[in-house]
Amino acid sequence: MLFDTHVHLNADQFEEDLAEVIQRAQEAGVTHMVVVGFDEKTIKGALAIAEAHENIYAAVGWHPVDAIDMTDQHLAWLEELASHPKVVALGEMGLDYHWDKSPKDIQKEVFRKQIRLAKKVNLPIIIHNREASQDIVDILREEEASQVGGIMHCFSGSVEIAKACLDMNFHISFGGPVTFKNAKKPKEVAVEVPLDRLLIETDCPYLAPHPYRGKRNEPAYVELVAKQIAELKEMTYEELTKQTMENAKKLFNIM
Repeated sequence: MLFDTHVHLNADQFEEDLAEVIQRAQEAGVTHMVVVGFDEKTIKGALAIAEAHENIYAAVGWHPVDAIDMTDQHLAWLEELASHPKVVALGEMGLDYHWDKSPKDIQKEVFRKQIRLAKKVNLPIIIHNREASQDIVDILREEEASQVGGIMHCFSGSVEIAKACLDMNFHISFGGPVTFKNAKKPKEVAVEVPLDRLLIETDCPYLAPHPYRGKRNEPAYVELVAKQIAELKEMTYEELTKQTMENAKKLFNIM
């Protein structure tokens, strides 16, 4: 039994064959998923998919790349959606210094607003981080995000950054890159993360694991992430999947 904690089944890449993708995931043992919405269109898509499937849930938030587009009305809408029975987290949110669509100060402001909202509605948060590790850690500390905790999604930072996040009540989630032959850092971090703070994901349709690297990713492939981490942590695949399932259910408050 696998829990893919971060999928974008609401992406255009799945428009033609969503039912088949979900079917393949179930056949691979993926029993639970969280579909992440990060702007108006993808939030609506995430909710529609979650409402239509028993063990698929939604996360709703505003992506840092699109921070410049977020209005007070959008924030109020996120607050409203927080009480939806299938919404289990806010996000993805955070900072992205790779793309320059949204200025850094606006990204930070939108990030802080969403953390404050998460504390108000008592939901964990899902963090997107691209080339902004220290600023993310600083903001999480300043906003006391440890009160709700959450997930450092598709973690690619150092062991030191991982430890700083673990100290603030965050889980560390690994995706396809941990399977890449040259991915030294994610492998090092995976070894260090305590078992009760470990999560797995695909971030599909992006970042497909080896041997599908460069192709469209899908939830069925989370099995390859789990196998790689089990090997790195010198434990059985069954132990790893059982633990990550327990971790995800506890974090998302799923019975």
